[in-house]
Amino acid sequence: MRWQKLAAKLLITAALLGGVAGVTLWRAQSREAAILAEFPAEGQFLVVNGLRVHVYVTGQGPDLILIHGASGNARDMTMALAADLEKTYRVIAFDRPGLGWSDPIPDQSLRGQALHLSAAAAQLGIKDPIIVGQSYGGSVTLAWALYAPIKPRALVLISAPSLPWPGALDIFYRLSDSTIGSALIPPLAAAYTPDSYLDTTIAAIFAPDPVPPGYAKAIAAKLTMRRTALRANFAQVNDLRAEIVAQEPLYPQLTLPIEMIHGTADTIVPINIHSEPFAARLPNAHLTVIAGAGHMPHYSHRAETLAAIERAAERSGLRASPQSP
Repeated sequence: MRWQKLAAKLLITAALLGGVAGVTLWRAQSREAAILAEFPAEGQFLVVNGLRVHVYVTGQGPDLILIHGASGNARDMTMALAADLEKTYRVIAFDRPGLGWSDPIPDQSLRGQALHLSAAAAQLGIKDPIIVGQSYGGSVTLAWALYAPIKPRALVLISAPSLPWPGALDIFYRLSDSTIGSALIPPLAAAYTPDSYLDTTIAAIFAPDPVPPGYAKAIAAKLTMRRTALRANFAQVNDLRAEIVAQEPLYPQLTLPIEMIHGTADTIVPINIHSEPFAARLPNAHLTVIAGAGHMPHYSHRAETLAAIERAAERSGLRASPQSP
């Protein structure tokens, strides 16, 4: 009788867990379908090794590539900068692999992403581009300059992780860095995360600067709350430090013009750990320090960011300096 009762309890528990899993899967699928319908692709699709790369192209002129950060997509960069840049450049903004509308790829390392996006860029006939990368996208930008066959003319790094840092990542990322966590967290997050959580997270990313009105909707922030995007983002961020450790010894190979812009109040990628020592190490790296700015100076200090891009163009010989005769 005792074993019969135990078996009955186990069956009931299994049924309950199965029901919860079924509801979670249904909610995740329903919410993802709604997100994709609300935020359709704005650009075009290229196919690299059988996988789609979503890219938004606008403007005419020399090639300028925009690479977004973690938990984002190309709209974050185009919303901030494209309206000005497209007047004088052909602006190419990629969704990084696994994020936005781009498919995930087997090798999600910085090098793997750089090679994948470079292959997509080759299909667009891109040559000698200026590459602008924000946050994690800046790390990919460095990897592009180190490894990719399409060599950039200059780099612009915005609040970019460039050197190893002490300590561990946020607990949410650490929990996802396990077999159980990677299996459970994405569907649970996709199914049950409220919109208010996104708003709180975005405010923390911008702090102490204000979030632009309508930012979350304009950049389609909800695209990140899909299982494939969550898994890609978790994997990329969890592996970032080790990959930076691996590429750091190669930085002396970077002799091209590098412009950097970083705020002193950035607590996500601290300037004293990354951009300041990086700029001190490479004589070709010029750092613009913005006192009191947070992690998103391409929004909070847009003029300074555009000026850094123009300096990169001038230093690379792409555009004459205003002081030139």
